[in-house]
Order: sequence, then C-alpha cells, then structure tokens
Amino acid sequence: MENEERQPVLTGLQPHGPAAPRRRPRTVRRVLIGVTAGGGVLAGVLVLLPVLRPATAPRPAPGSVARAMTAVGAGVPVALPDLKALIGDREAHVRAHPRDGQSWAVLGSAYLEQARRTALPAYYPKAEQALRTSLRVRTQGNVEALDGLAALADARGDFREAKKWGEAAVELAPKRWTTYPLLIDAYRGLGDFKAGRKALDKLTALHTGPTVQAQASRVYWDRGWREDAVAVITDAAAGAGSPAEQAVLMEQAGELAWERGEPEESLRYYRAAVRADPDEHGALAGQGRALAALGRSSEAVRAYRAAIAKRPTPRYALELGELYEKLGMDADARTQYDLLRQRVRQESAEGVDDELVLGIFEADHGDPLEAVWRLREAWERHPSMPVADALGWALHRAGEDEEAIKFANRITDKEHGGGVRSALYMYHLGQIELSLDRTGSARRHLSEALLLNPHFSPLLVPQARQALADLGEPPAVGPEELEAEEPEEEAPAVGAAGAPAPAPAPAPGTGAAPTAGTGRTPSGGATRTPAATSPAAPAQPSAGPTAGSTARHPATH
Repeated sequence: MENEERQPVLTGLQPHGPAAPRRRPRTVRRVLIGVTAGGGVLAGVLVLLPVLRPATAPRPAPGSVARAMTAVGAGVPVALPDLKALIGDREAHVRAHPRDGQSWAVLGSAYLEQARRTALPAYYPKAEQALRTSLRVRTQGNVEALDGLAALADARGDFREAKKWGEAAVELAPKRWTTYPLLIDAYRGLGDFKAGRKALDKLTALHTGPTVQAQASRVYWDRGWREDAVAVITDAAAGAGSPAEQAVLMEQAGELAWERGEPEESLRYYRAAVRADPDEHGALAGQGRALAALGRSSEAVRAYRAAIAKRPTPRYALELGELYEKLGMDADARTQYDLLRQRVRQESAEGVDDELVLGIFEADHGDPLEAVWRLREAWERHPSMPVADALGWALHRAGEDEEAIKFANRITDKEHGGGVRSALYMYHLGQIELSLDRTGSARRHLSEALLLNPHFSPLLVPQARQALADLGEPPAVGPEELEAEEPEEEAPAVGAAGAPAPAPAPAPGTGAAPTAGTGRTPSGGATRTPAATSPAAPAQPSAGPTAGSTARHPATH
C-alpha cells in the first residue's frame, strides 16, 4: 500500500463505547474466549499499521470508499482502486479511534479482499489481526468480525474453522444473509452437502440477487443440475452491480462452459470477464485453458503467463506446466513445477492450506507415496469430494487399487453426495477400474469423461483415448442387460427476485449477452502412510467441486 495515497478519516463512523452487558449464546461465548486468550494487546496492533505521511498524490475519487465499504460488507468483489482507498481510510480511522470495532472488522475484510485480488498472502495475517482486534474491542454483537473470520478461513482452505465462525455468526444473527454464503463454502469444503443445501434454502429465503444466484449455481452444479446451474449464473452476471462483480460472475459462467466441454463459449465468457475487470486473474487462466483446448498453444501460454504475473497460484503453475509438458517443453514445465512448490511454501507460511493441489501434483509428476500421505491428512481435515477423488487417484498411482476404488466410487454415490459430473473424476474412476480388470465399467466411465469434456486435460485426454482404443468395442448385450439411467432431478428456480430462473443466456459475443460494465449490473519422496479410514460406508459426503475450480482438478485451493 502506498502511504502517500491515504484518504482522510471518514466522519460518519464514530468509535463504539462499551456495550450494555447481556447474555451471549453459548457458541459465541466459546468463540470470544478463544479470541481473548490468543490475542495480543491493542497497542501492539496499532504499531504494525503503516505510518501516515502527508498526502502528495491525488485523493481517491468521491464515493470510492463508500462503494468499497458497501461491497466488502456484502462479500462482493471490489475494484482495486476503490479497495485501496478503503484500506487507507480505515487504517487512518482506527489510528484515531482504536476502539472502533466495526472499522477494525471492515479493515480486516478489506485486507482479505486485497489478498484475493493481488495474491499477496501476507495480507491474510493482517486480515486476521484486524478481525481479532475487532472482537477484542467490541465483544458483544460483533457479527461483522465473525463473518470476516469465516471468510478468511474459507479463503485459507480451513473449512472447519470457517464453519465454527460462520455458525457462531448465525447463532448471533440468524437473519443476516451475508453469513450463509460463507457457511455454504465451508460445508462444501467439508463434504457436508446436506448442510450446504439447508444453508442455501435459508439464504434464498432471506435475500435475492447475483450473490445468492452464484451460490445456487454452485450447489446445482455439485448436484449434477448442469443446465440449471448455467441458467442461474448467466442471469446473475446480467444483474451484476459493478464491473468487478460482473467479471467474477462471468468467470464462473466460463468455468461451467469449460466443464461442459465448450471451449469456444468458455473463452467468450473469460474474455468478457477481463474486459469488465482486467485484474480478474482467474479469467486470464481460463483463457489459457480454453485456448489450449482449441489448439492455439502460443496464445494459451501467453494467457497463462499473464495470469501468473497477476497471481502466481499453485494451480495456474500446474496447468501451465502440464501444457508445456504436452508441447515437449520439459525445462519450462519443470520451472512451473518449481514455482508451484515455492508458492505452496509461501502460502503455507501465511496459513493457507494448499495440500490438495500439491498432492495432485505429486501423484502425477512427483512421488505418489508423498501424495498419498498428504492427501490422507487432507481427508482427515476436510473429507470433500475433490479430496476423495485426489486420494483415490494417488492410491492408484501408488499401486493400491483396492483401496483407491473405495474413494473413487464416491463420485457416483448420490446418496452420500456424489452427483457432480466431472470429466476428470470419471477418468480417474475409469482408469482405476481398468487396473482392477473391471473392463465394462472402465469403458463406460472413460467414455463418459470424454463425453462430458473432451478437452479436460492436455495430458490425460490422450491417455483416455488410448485406453478406450485398447479396450475395443464392448460385447453385444441384450436390452435387459443395459443399465437404466436415473432421471435427473429438477432444481428449484432461483431468479433475481425469487422468480423462475431464465433459460441460459448466450455467451458474450453471440448477440445477447450482458456487456461488461453495464452498471446493472517437500517435496521429495516419503514412506509415511498414516492410517485413514476408508470410505466403504461414507458418513460425511461431499458437495463436489466449486464453480471456480481449475481444469486440472476441480475445487483445489
């Protein structure tokens, strides 16, 4: 942050005085005790804030602080210039009013959004410090700080912690709609799909609009309601209230188009997202994914490099490394894999859980035993569908197919949360079945992978095609031997104002899409294999991958 660009203190926010004593809910009392026990003194926090200097640069545009504060409070994406203005303003304010718990909560949430937008993991500890300070100085009724801590835990991949903070917030303010999206993300990360659906029901009863529709689209996708998910997210993008929000929603629509095996359509969405907000790095990586599928490798490499320049995440490095590997550029691939390991170490130091993406990398490009060890631990922390799929694949790569199939089969277990239709999941399941000489089901699932998305991986698609060619045509069977396909459930409608969801809108550039800015809108080997319970009788299933998942593996952090 530039010290010279600080905004003068807002006059509308006044420090909070001591609140009247009252009885708190039990969960909230436990949470606050933990905060008080683990926190430092307020003076120590203030020392860490930047020293303010006289302003020499132009002041932020009028309204930028107010816009950013409103967006941060609702969990909506914020344009970087507005976000920078808000952070400067609140830093100045809490220096002058150190007992203003609400402003500490706003500052913490703004730091969190800055971490998301700039990929600087150092903002995570700053966000946590500000949010915990807010709870210390405002010990009663501080649902804003609880929401902020839930959002922070979700961003770090600590879904149990996110659930704790989110449920404490709901207990305190059950009709505050902004908490429920945070809980839905936490339940998805923990594989508790039933709780996620209940939270969505509560959310849709309390609020409508693009944020709600985006969450509904993710839940629908997790359940296999692909068409409904697409319809809802396109409507959400059309109703976005700012270019930054529209860019995130367009990116989500692009991800769904990609998962449906439609690279041209996904590319149009990703490009529209970047037009709306050039800082939306996820859409740049999405362009790389789609361009590679279309055979435009040079453009794909440039798009990935641009995304990594903005946010060098482990996922982007893995995807670009695999593209380089497909192109025969092994030295460049190794450079990206080294970057992946480096970023995992950096983010881990700031409290981010990247074990899933690192485990996936080790399974395919490193030490499968290392992958199994890492992913067993991840499974103990959050037994979600992405972790089950990745652990099953790692076990297969380590030669443990009998155990691997128990995890891989979860993706088709609808009773326990299986439902998401992922090409990568089907490919993994098919290859594990092939290793177990289950040729019929292997053929079926490998074929389904290519049907769902014939471009799902630059390295694995050729292997899927070769496996099917080796299997040959299936033996002739009578009608009575064919499996009956289960009818697909219908999703409840979620419109912008509670109305039925519309039909999917055309992708950007096809004549009827919303336009951007409309205003409406260790690696190394290991032999450690701690025991983990195999999911022969799953007790806590997954809601599947999130809409913001990567091509290499859905819903990785």
